[in-house]
Amino acid sequence: MFQRVGAAAYRNDLTNIIQLCDLLGNPQKDLKCVHVAGTNGKGSVTHIIASILQEQGYKVGVFVSPHYKDYRERVKINGKFISKRFVMAFVERNQREFKKIDTSFFEITTAMAFEYFKKERVDFAVIETGMGGRLDSTNIIMPLVSVITNISFDHQQFLGNTLQKIAAEKAGIIKKNVPVVIGETQKETKPVFVAKAKAMQAKIYFADKEIAPHKFKTDLNGIYQQKNIPTALMAIDVLKKSGVEVSNRAIAKGLKHVAKNTSFIGRWMIVGEKPLVVFDSAHNEGGVRELKYEIRNRKHERLHFVFGTVADKDISKVLSLLPKDANYYFCKADIPRGLNADELKQQAGKFKLKGEVYPSVKKAFKAAKQNASKKDLVVVAGSVFVVAELI
Repeated sequence: MFQRVGAAAYRNDLTNIIQLCDLLGNPQKDLKCVHVAGTNGKGSVTHIIASILQEQGYKVGVFVSPHYKDYRERVKINGKFISKRFVMAFVERNQREFKKIDTSFFEITTAMAFEYFKKERVDFAVIETGMGGRLDSTNIIMPLVSVITNISFDHQQFLGNTLQKIAAEKAGIIKKNVPVVIGETQKETKPVFVAKAKAMQAKIYFADKEIAPHKFKTDLNGIYQQKNIPTALMAIDVLKKSGVEVSNRAIAKGLKHVAKNTSFIGRWMIVGEKPLVVFDSAHNEGGVRELKYEIRNRKHERLHFVFGTVADKDISKVLSLLPKDANYYFCKADIPRGLNADELKQQAGKFKLKGEVYPSVKKAFKAAKQNASKKDLVVVAGSVFVVAELI
């Protein structure tokens, strides 16, 4: 599992997923899809689009990764997880083929999602890429619209060490004659997307230029969601242009009930008051920038920061961005990829981040809450896996 193990589980071509889906009768070809890629915000955009379509009365499948507590979080219809029975039957039925093809965890999950959505006759499937785009297992779909949220540094060992190279990988989801929505106009990446769209004869929309910024009413916490919403709305607008019926009422209600409609968790998730306690899965440069902005805009006296990360990433840029005035509670998530907490403290010290090491995420969190007064702020971030242990 890439989720737990990291690079050793990564596959860099589409041969296996093509073979596997061929064996299943290519269920993805019967789906009306929206394909979502990007460095940050793709999970939020996926769920916002799904929520709006649900409010219109459509049956909507959602495929996302990673999961927090339950593997079945990855495959949902109208917010309800795929059944255990379906997962078990799918694995039992195809186990021999998995071994023959030597499929990865993510390839199996992707193919299973396609088959489940076809069997359940969803009206639409909103499909989030796992990583990158061009070589991602999800990239065998032919969507109604492709969406790329933004580009920041993450997974450089696979996607490249410049924003242009990362953008080129994400642009791999742009298909011939399929419109594409770009969430944020960035000077380094805009030419990459424009050139790819031109080559594929795909109409391109930059959401932040098309939709006037204003305060959108939503049940999603976090100021940064105001950047994700225009991206989702632009995708909905493109769907409407293609003949999909979506009313303004469905859009308004969809924005107001994203979490309720889709079982969305993990982003600026407020779990306590006095002190304010927040879980956020920010784990890369772009995500931490947004998190830092969020923290600055919340009134608090002291900041208590429970922080853990993975060992297979260069975290120096993330550490350089973290608030210097926080009390840190360094910990290691209980997975093989987790970075040793003592080593994390040592690396953090180079960036003037001060704090103590704790033997587990739960003990770090307990200490942070005990040390916090009612007017303080407790933040848990750095890795999906750290947040997952507390949800």
